[in-house]
Amino acid sequence: MTVEIPPITALKSIKQLLRDAGLPYEDLTPLHLDHFFVAGENGAILGTVGLEICDTHHALLRSLVVSPGARERGLGTQLVNTVEQYARRKGISYVFLLTTTASAFFAKHGYALIPREDAPDAVQQTAEFKNICPSSARCMFKRLDS
Repeated sequence: MTVEIPPITALKSIKQLLRDAGLPYEDLTPLHLDHFFVAGENGAILGTVGLEICDTHHALLRSLVVSPGARERGLGTQLVNTVEQYARRKGISYVFLLTTTASAFFAKHGYALIPREDAPDAVQQTAEFKNICPSSARCMFKRLDS
């Protein structure tokens, strides 16, 4: 299993994976892929995760998904670890996310629930935060250690 930055040509496959999982995909453009990772095997994309950098210290983790046939193999954890390492290299101190179904998964990885209105303005100004994720989505964050 490899985890890598996807080529532009993977955008359609990434969007389909997100669409199939009921996750936001409408605003993804080729530029987003600069901060995305895919996990794959034999040329097939089995999972993805992205990071939307909001300012010099804050980012929004988005689009974590693993295809149903590849779950329970630690792939979600591998993707989260990869994107967090990438965030550290970019100087990000805090990663935020919105979720309607994966609070327990992220809590196991050190993310804590916070009121949505407590997220930094730069995070709140993202399209996902303002328009795409439902207001019922739970907001979580993690401080990354250097």
